[in-house]
Amino acid sequence: MAQTWQECGEILELATREERIVAVCHVLRYTPYFRQLRHVISSGLIGDVVSMQHLEPVEHIHMSHSFVRGNWRNSRESNPMILSKSCHDLDILRWLVAKPCRRLSSFGSLNLFREARAPEGAPARCTDGCPAEENCPFSALKIYLRRKTYLGHLRIEDRSDRSILEALKIGPYGRCVFRCDNDVVDHQVTNLEFEEGVTVAFSMEGLTSYAGRRTRVMGTKGDIVGDETILDVHLFNERRRERWDVRKHAQVASGHGGGDDGLVRDFVQAVSRRDPALLTSTLAASMESHLMGFMAEESRLAGGAVRTIRL
Repeated sequence: MAQTWQECGEILELATREERIVAVCHVLRYTPYFRQLRHVISSGLIGDVVSMQHLEPVEHIHMSHSFVRGNWRNSRESNPMILSKSCHDLDILRWLVAKPCRRLSSFGSLNLFREARAPEGAPARCTDGCPAEENCPFSALKIYLRRKTYLGHLRIEDRSDRSILEALKIGPYGRCVFRCDNDVVDHQVTNLEFEEGVTVAFSMEGLTSYAGRRTRVMGTKGDIVGDETILDVHLFNERRRERWDVRKHAQVASGHGGGDDGLVRDFVQAVSRRDPALLTSTLAASMESHLMGFMAEESRLAGGAVRTIRL
């Protein structure tokens, strides 16, 4: 929504006063996978939710592209990682628990992508003859030039080697990942306590070989294990498992697991009918998860001090 909690409030106040339809693109709410997960929880099949474990594996190349070299690398220019990337996770956790968050604490730091970790003799750019380029998984020449991946943010005329190489020589994506102006964390853990004692352990990990959020939900009658593709629901009393596979039970026809089309459809309907209730995620609903993010970053900077959430 914005870079400060005060600015978030100003946007909400203005939208309310002017009676405008405003929404944050929390696309996870619109994916078949997370809608099914919420349906299982709200149906009472696993009883009352007691706790959750949630992992967001960013994937190491995505981490280097977006949060080391890219637009969301620096908290002063964009936002801290807990908001620029994990606002989706905080929103979906609040949506799944369906209770207010009361307090939280958070730890994390920037471990790998620092100048102190740079290989000996590494220049400022991968195009300047780095002696470690051949064995560096974050080599811009490997990622953009040879594999031709993550080209969407590069300012290039076409996908030719000439255009890509020129962009790497002068643009941000050719920089050595150990010599950038990044300051956002590459790993962070946040513990949250919701109303009625529901606890959530959330971990954002930038250094993984895989992507796809992993979620475990523990209830009084059963539990759920999911990886953004398959949901396994285990019921204690019946000693049986029910499996739901998004590839078999839903059509995913747009980006972000099918969430993009769903959000755009609902937003267009809400605007045309002047009815914000047609959105699953209103601006007011987004305020709470944003406050959780701001408080988590405040806690992290204070060494993990517990912060109380008061809207």
